[in-house]
Amino acid sequence: MLTPNSCTDAINRVSTPNFVKMTQVSLTNLIAGARAGLLVSFPTDTVPALAAIPEKAALIFAAKQRSQDKPLILMAASAEDLWLYVKGDENEYKVWRELADKYWPGGLTLVLPASERVPKVMNPIDPTTIGIRVPNSAIAQNILAQTGPLATTSANFSGQPPLQTMTEIEVQFPKVLTLEYQGEIPGAGVPSTVAKWTGINWQILRQGAIELDISSDN
Repeated sequence: MLTPNSCTDAINRVSTPNFVKMTQVSLTNLIAGARAGLLVSFPTDTVPALAAIPEKAALIFAAKQRSQDKPLILMAASAEDLWLYVKGDENEYKVWRELADKYWPGGLTLVLPASERVPKVMNPIDPTTIGIRVPNSAIAQNILAQTGPLATTSANFSGQPPLQTMTEIEVQFPKVLTLEYQGEIPGAGVPSTVAKWTGINWQILRQGAIELDISSDN
């Protein structure tokens, strides 16, 4: 059983990227590490994720050297795991669920009004909103089903292209627990499309993995 101390000890022993095998860990140990509050990385249906429990989201900002005006995405194994993190009226929930049912699991992030359950550190500049997504990835869903929703973003330094392999990620982030994975990582290699609810309709903030036609989804 991996404990917080054993996770930390294992990471502390990694002092240089010259090791061929640094912080790649089994699925069981990655899940335990995430639950213990450590940074982890695993494949998704878009690009590999850098993730932490929501209360530890500050670790992601620090590791990525990310500006706090760039919020993180809350990712979960199912839509039902996410609705408690957003708030709206009955009609809004109906609109949100219709779009989620159409595109989830998949490469679409919905930016919605945040409920009190969302730690402000997820979106320090504007804690009133939160991006949510369910990935179309068996690996990611398996992890998220056991950790609960995680704060996520792409695995890369801020402003640089998303890293595409576990090896690249463990070299750039030697203190992050990366999933031990053989072969090519499944995924589109393109970040998710991001659509924000304005209170009236959808505003596309980023056109990504899914070609979203908002005119047909209002």
